[in-house]
Amino acid sequence: MTIATTQSERLALIKKIADRRNKMAKVKSKSRKVRDYSVSSTSTKKDNGLAIPKETHNIYQWTDASKYAAEYYGETLHYTTKFDNDWD
Repeated sequence: MTIATTQSERLALIKKIADRRNKMAKVKSKSRKVRDYSVSSTSTKKDNGLAIPKETHNIYQWTDASKYAAEYYGETLHYTTKFDNDWD
């Protein structure tokens, strides 16, 4: 890290930073163009040219929590919840 002590050093440091920012802006604009082309061609079309349908729901999501618990935790669920209503 450089600390500018005089005005000429400060101006040189500002010029160096400005050059670096301009260079990075050019690189970012080029990579943005490449990224836009690659994303649009792979995500919207298949090999046969048909559009990929967008899913509106998660097919792996359970909609019935009690059915899920009964199927995967069956006996354990029964023994841990059988006395829950005794407190009411």
